[in-house]
Amino acid sequence: MTTVPEISIRGQGDVSVIDVKGDVTATTGQPIEEAYQKVTAADTRKILLAFAPDCYINSGGIAILIGILAEAKKKGQAVRMAGLSKHFQKIFSMVGITKYAQLFATEEAALSGF
Repeated sequence: MTTVPEISIRGQGDVSVIDVKGDVTATTGQPIEEAYQKVTAADTRKILLAFAPDCYINSGGIAILIGILAEAKKKGQAVRMAGLSKHFQKIFSMVGITKYAQLFATEEAALSGF
């Protein structure tokens, strides 16, 4: 059973934090894309995708995240990700996401020096 992710946006200084709870798949990815469009419309230069520890991300979800990262790169935005399990950190590294977004264990670490 796929749970639609709960997405929220909050400011942390000059960083827009997009909180992601739930499953990230091709069928549930739209709320994340909408949140990204919203922070982009607000002219945000720094974006942190903060994943809940129990987030599940499949290949369709990874494709959505890659699309967001490609768009962010074109727009000159810096993107970081935090909270991913070791498993997903390894997968993201293997598929090349780490070329476009730095991964951090915690939100605090990601925000430090952003």
